[in-house]
Amino acid sequence: MPAGVAAAVAETSRVKTRALDRVAYASDASHFLLTPSAVVVAEDAAEIARILRAATAAGSPIAFRSGGTSLSGQGATDGILVDVRRGFRRVDVLDGGRRVRAQPGATVRQVNAILARHGRRLGPDPASEAACTIGGVVSNNSSGMACGIVENTYRTLESLVFVLPSGTVVDTAAPDADAALTAAEPELVAGLERLRQRVSGNADSVSRIERAFAMKNTMGYGVNAFLDFASPADLLAHLVIGSEGTLAFVAEATYRTVPLHSHIATALAVFPDLDAATRALPGLVSTGAATLELMDSTSIRVGRTLRDAPAAIRGFELRDQAALLVEYQADDEHALAALVDAATPALADHPLVAPAALSTDPRERAAAWKLRKGLYATVAGARPSGTTALLEDVVVPVSELASTCGELQVLFERYGYRDSVIFGHAKDGNIHFMLTDRFETDEQLARFSGFTEDMVDLVLDAGGNLKAEHGTGRAMAAYVRRQYGDELYGVMCELKRLCDPAGILNPGVIIDEDPRAHMANIKLAETIEVEADRCVECGYCEPVCPSKDITLTPRQRIVARRAIARAAAAGDDRLVGELERDYDYGGVQTCAVDGMCQTACPVLINTGALVKRLRSEKTTAPAAAGWDAAARSWGAVTRVGAAALSIADALPAGVVTSSTDAARTLVGDDTVPRYAADLPRGGRARRRWTPGIGPRDETPLAVYVPACVNSMFGPAAGGIGVTDAFARLAERASVRLIVPDAVESLCCGTPWSSKGFTTGRERMAERVAASLSDGIGRSIPLVTDASSCTEGFAQLLEARGIPVEVEDAVAFTRRVIVPRLGAFAPTLDALTLHPTCSSRQLGLDPVLVELGRLVAREVTIPDDWGCCAFAGDRGMLHPELTASATSAEAAEVRALDAEAHASCNRTCELGMTRATGQEYSHVLELLEEATRPAS
Repeated sequence: MPAGVAAAVAETSRVKTRALDRVAYASDASHFLLTPSAVVVAEDAAEIARILRAATAAGSPIAFRSGGTSLSGQGATDGILVDVRRGFRRVDVLDGGRRVRAQPGATVRQVNAILARHGRRLGPDPASEAACTIGGVVSNNSSGMACGIVENTYRTLESLVFVLPSGTVVDTAAPDADAALTAAEPELVAGLERLRQRVSGNADSVSRIERAFAMKNTMGYGVNAFLDFASPADLLAHLVIGSEGTLAFVAEATYRTVPLHSHIATALAVFPDLDAATRALPGLVSTGAATLELMDSTSIRVGRTLRDAPAAIRGFELRDQAALLVEYQADDEHALAALVDAATPALADHPLVAPAALSTDPRERAAAWKLRKGLYATVAGARPSGTTALLEDVVVPVSELASTCGELQVLFERYGYRDSVIFGHAKDGNIHFMLTDRFETDEQLARFSGFTEDMVDLVLDAGGNLKAEHGTGRAMAAYVRRQYGDELYGVMCELKRLCDPAGILNPGVIIDEDPRAHMANIKLAETIEVEADRCVECGYCEPVCPSKDITLTPRQRIVARRAIARAAAAGDDRLVGELERDYDYGGVQTCAVDGMCQTACPVLINTGALVKRLRSEKTTAPAAAGWDAAARSWGAVTRVGAAALSIADALPAGVVTSSTDAARTLVGDDTVPRYAADLPRGGRARRRWTPGIGPRDETPLAVYVPACVNSMFGPAAGGIGVTDAFARLAERASVRLIVPDAVESLCCGTPWSSKGFTTGRERMAERVAASLSDGIGRSIPLVTDASSCTEGFAQLLEARGIPVEVEDAVAFTRRVIVPRLGAFAPTLDALTLHPTCSSRQLGLDPVLVELGRLVAREVTIPDDWGCCAFAGDRGMLHPELTASATSAEAAEVRALDAEAHASCNRTCELGMTRATGQEYSHVLELLEEATRPAS
């Protein structure tokens, strides 16, 4: 990194130059791979201005990265990559939700979740909403399923704050924005006016622009702004929209929001073939459909592999069928009914594989949209190992869509791309298609080149645009001139020179004179461990990852494994050694193995499974023997642990902490937990509950295995703990529970599986299986009182083929106990809940909220909720991980200042107590208090 740039960031940012950091950031969701020379984690717009001034002076290339979901290579660079995801996440709701101001690191889903309380949403609705960020949405002028060209950023933006390469910060909402811009950048303003007159005075340019921008269009710069705006600040802002980080850095965007329609009807209509589906479009468009999403037969085939595949795509022999996801949206029931009445005969008029009924069932809608939104990653995840998925998007007039799709299929066959897929936003004439290949040999690249040339001719001859919503990037930069002609291409080149005279911002993106630029730096996906090899690096997993702000995200863990494999294949032993050394902490030790990444991953990759494998491969014989011994004597281990916590609690905290710190220095941070004063005393033994709880003459309704974590860690201050609370609730409701005689030695196996000690986990699994078959029977559920243990028991029993239902105490209480308790009223005014990663994966959160509402009049789950990363003992081994994971939620919790705080897992309660300074207890403890008989 040049000295001037380094000096500009030295005071406030983190500069990353290790090989691990650079390869971790090298991959985005696109099919390009460029490794940055350095990564800078920026804090605010002022710092960006300093960086840009220094980079301009040094001539150093700069690119910005937030969500990294872009598909055309605009988020990759071999220069300096500036991470603007971490420091730019603020969201401010204005005018009761009619406007929203957001920074570039906030995801679309995060913004929409906040706006939903006001009945509003953002106009742009990209399928990657879970991970794509405001910065990318503005920079790519993203659209999506329903917004078309009416509700995209260009049409719904109110104002923009952006930073030019000179360091000038422009706020178009300022009353003097034009005067300030003119004073700071007189040559730029004069040049923009010259270009505006040049464009508007050229009849051919005006005609080309009007034709191109009558459809979705993200090819080249948004030169339609020259026809739509005269104010220098507004003109420049709308040129920055869709400029893909090549003209300025977007620091903040204020949107005019759109209504969130509350009444929705959806159908997944399956047609005999793609031609029949596309020819149905004009009629369905005329009925007022909000979305018409096209999926070809390959999409259906891959969609059928999903666990919750919609019923509409199952039950028939798959040949050439294609599907349309049809949706109607309205503000009230009557308006929706009118739309459905008009649409039903329109659907019936077309040949369908089976009748398609429009449904208002939210579960059916969720299943259909999960299929559609995850289609790219799901299809790409099914590609052969070692190949790269390349996704393109084009748009043609709707009247040309059927023939264009047919010709595309001819091209696929001609060039040997036989597993290609077509899907997309058919209402807008916008389709995506995917090619998979190695893109490495001369033959493979020649094939790709020939296909691309023919595809470009096909789309332009149909009157379409070569990019509809994914941005020009590096993928189509070589074809901008062909789409627009020499005159408008010259305007774009001059615009780039005016804004970025040193050419530092994202060189090679949008403007590139190399006719083969789209075939350079194509990512080669090296085969890695089976747990993660299907990853397409889409980045959907990153927002939910607890380690995203401290070490590596799940995507980065995977791309780093690929980088290690690539280096090994090249014989670069030095690089392999360096990457593996740093990966141990960043990729293995600081992974919470919470499985949250799997909840967001379209191909259901649990990066925690990869990390468990890596931990298992690195276990030492003494450690494995020690954990195997622990499995043999687990009851004694938990009692010793509880006793140690009670002794530590009675001693000066500083003495105990110093002792554990010394041991950590000697043995290792990943081996010895760190004691802190906020840890509780030890808990009580579980054997006191044998042989059972509740009236002995009642039929047992569950086998109850109190979680060992609640035995090891005592209750929150002033509380009785969830085990006592659950027992009291059961007794109060006259519910009989069986507690196994061997309960003190039972565990769900998570401590062993998360650390990679497979022998100890298997030993524990055998003990649990024996306990359940020892006269207890398998006709009633096994219930435990920590959500992570519920998940652990379910996985352990499923792996051994034991047909025992596992139910969390939260769900059992709501289902069985609460109906028997009689009437009671909430005792709290406000309660803040912290769901856990396990409760989210088990689907417990709605029940958790229900119980919360029984005890409190107002229940809130923070918008910034996330996994706390305490993860059993991970929060004691690496307290910095939990501190990072909880920082945003903790700030929100402190601002909420609720009367009580609760969760459903003891270690998560400890993590949140530490993070917020508020005492967290189990929600069942609050329910027990609320239902106590009057004394």
